[in-house]
Amino acid sequence: MSAPVRSPPGPGAGGHHQVLFVLAECVPFAIALLVLLIELTPAHVVYTGPLLVATPALAAVTMGPRGTLAAAGVAVGVSVITATHNHAWGGQQVYTNFLALSLVSAASFITSSTVRTRRESELNQIRRIAVAAQEVLLRPVPARLGPVRAASMYLAAETGAQIGGDLYDVVQTRYGVRMIVGDVRGKGLPAVRAAAVVLGAFREAVHYEDDLVEVVNHCGEALRRDAVIMGAGANGADDALREAFVTALVAQIPDGPAVEVINRGHPPPLLLCDGTVRALMPATHLPPLGLEEFISGAPCRTDTYPFLPGDRLLLYTDGVIEARDGDNAFAFFDLPAAMKTMCDHTGQAFLEGLRQGLLRHTHGCLADDVALVLVDRLEGGADGGRGEG
Repeated sequence: MSAPVRSPPGPGAGGHHQVLFVLAECVPFAIALLVLLIELTPAHVVYTGPLLVATPALAAVTMGPRGTLAAAGVAVGVSVITATHNHAWGGQQVYTNFLALSLVSAASFITSSTVRTRRESELNQIRRIAVAAQEVLLRPVPARLGPVRAASMYLAAETGAQIGGDLYDVVQTRYGVRMIVGDVRGKGLPAVRAAAVVLGAFREAVHYEDDLVEVVNHCGEALRRDAVIMGAGANGADDALREAFVTALVAQIPDGPAVEVINRGHPPPLLLCDGTVRALMPATHLPPLGLEEFISGAPCRTDTYPFLPGDRLLLYTDGVIEARDGDNAFAFFDLPAAMKTMCDHTGQAFLEGLRQGLLRHTHGCLADDVALVLVDRLEGGADGGRGEG
């Protein structure tokens, strides 16, 4: 499994915060420019010393050690220019200002360096925890499982994120190769928790339930049970979890040339066969996990489709097909066409080609997380290809 890929931030709230941060960085230099203008005009009767002394302290808040030194250097330069222009050398006030500026600059630099070191240490620790959590929640998919070759990829839309509300797994069991791909409604930690609940239930049930329907039911019951437990707490922030549901697609590849699929409100998988891509549409439309009370009519059952040697199956989340063009908000990513252009690539190279095409389409700004699982049916059934590396 490739490492999560972070796309550049889009023009949303993150972009506005970036603009505000840049403006804050300009404040110390704007103050220095203002002091220079005052001192070089008839308005120099205004006492500007305290303004210059404050510039290194302001820079230390947003710019780090280098920015603090730069602001201090600019302040010293402005002080020299204004003292020379106003013939103020020799006066006690000039040397007092220089002494105050030096002390504040030194203190600001030390403070900024200390804070930066502590912040980097904390960020490194958070990254290590996030990587560990990602490896537990989204485990690497084995390259070979019985009659199939598999690969996976996760693209995080949020800058700095490792995991989110998309989930997937591929497991080899005595009943065949079983897979799940899902997308949790909502964002943030409640979505991650819901994803963990569903994956945990799936990983347990796939080894004990011979009926794929029971595996799906086990996942839905676990999600609802966890929502009830969280809803019993007093914290109102947990209300989002009580309303969470998960669109999911669970599939099974037995020894025979077929794939069995249960679709719970998820985008249908795409089958690439002889250069043609078709969606495996469900016979019955079922609600997502967590909304079992809306199931009516025919009970949940599996849909079976041919899956022959040489065929390729792609499971994905809606972050792929709902990705919009950066220039045209109404142009969605054409996943079937992208799959056709990657016919000659296999495994991780195929997914990497889809990733590059997706990022080109969106100009590097994903609006939603993306999970991809690719499965290739090998020649010779369960024993075919034995001995491949």
